[in-house]
Amino acid sequence: ANLVMDMPKSLCAFGGLDAVTHALEAYVSVLASEFSDGQALQALKLLKENLPASYHEGSKNPVARERVHSAATIAGIAFANAFLGVCHSMAHKLGSQFHIPHGLANALLICNVIRYNANDNPTKQTAFSQYDRPQARRRYAEIADHLGLSAPGDRTAAKIEKLLAWLESIKAELGIPKSIREAGVQEADFLAHVDKLSEDAFDDQCTGANPRYPLISELKQILLDTYYGRDFTEGEVAAKKDVVATPKAEKKAKKSA
Repeated sequence: ANLVMDMPKSLCAFGGLDAVTHALEAYVSVLASEFSDGQALQALKLLKENLPASYHEGSKNPVARERVHSAATIAGIAFANAFLGVCHSMAHKLGSQFHIPHGLANALLICNVIRYNANDNPTKQTAFSQYDRPQARRRYAEIADHLGLSAPGDRTAAKIEKLLAWLESIKAELGIPKSIREAGVQEADFLAHVDKLSEDAFDDQCTGANPRYPLISELKQILLDTYYGRDFTEGEVAAKKDVVATPKAEKKAKKSA
């Protein structure tokens, strides 16, 4: 623990939220099991209880700082067994292209990834024989229950919203920008690379364990929404495709006439 007592606050924030993302993605992964679930949940509990104090108080609160690093290790054990998902897939490419610290990239993306994954009727079901139906919504709700965020009688959707509210709150407390643009990436530069980022993220090793099998166009939409600080909304991708397809259909109809 002495090694990390004087680490900068930004490193504490980015590393801490990377650990949060490790645990979240491990818990909803298609490879999650009884062996990894308890570790992911315990890591999240320790991080919720200690990360803000570790960030604000630093070496003045060695107990909080030590528990955050224990939590990061426990989350590492969880994802070593259950693997990760598309948040890390996109964070790897975003960090590589724009030199955004890895933990910051994950922190920027994780809420929109949860919104994307929390769907019982995805565009495409993930291809893994032991993962026979979409389970991410239920799993995110279980996380909210474990962290004491939900209330008796809450439905699944309400629990997920409370999980998202906690994440947004801790990100704000730890000084995380609200968007990729706020993190310093120029719009023209981002738009010039977003197609390649989406394709490369699809091919990332973490994508296969994501609880929802992504389309490249869906990854692009998550990246765009996160760049502009918008919430990912289901159906946006399909709606935009329809807008593009309509003029083509009209052209064909005119030719036929």
